[in-house]
Amino acid sequence: MAYLVGAILALAVGGLSTVVGFDRDRAFYPTVLIVIASYYALFAVVGESTDALIVEAIVATAFLTMAVVGFKHSLWLVVAALAAHSILDAFHAQVIANPGVPVWWPAFCLSYDGVAAGYLAFLLYRKVVRVRAA
Repeated sequence: MAYLVGAILALAVGGLSTVVGFDRDRAFYPTVLIVIASYYALFAVVGESTDALIVEAIVATAFLTMAVVGFKHSLWLVVAALAAHSILDAFHAQVIANPGVPVWWPAFCLSYDGVAAGYLAFLLYRKVVRVRAA
């Protein structure tokens, strides 16, 4: 169920953003990536684990960096980072011990990130969103 809800939500957020025009601004998807990357740090705080917070903050910083570089140079980097975060979700529990992560979160986030990466790739391929800054 978490996989399905994540995928549907990613399509709904992406579709609404396109219809309303939020994603006309190239900053939209990099901002989404930054928010997505911050949730595991939030869960470390919820789980009251300083060790997990430090590791999650380092990982989130890597994704934040990809969001900024992608925004400045090419949104294809944001696609790659969303896809990479989806892969991280698949192995997160084996790589980082974070007691605050809800059991359903990795499946939800994996599907959300993967669908969001695919949706942004589709928009870039169709030239609906500019790949590079003007």
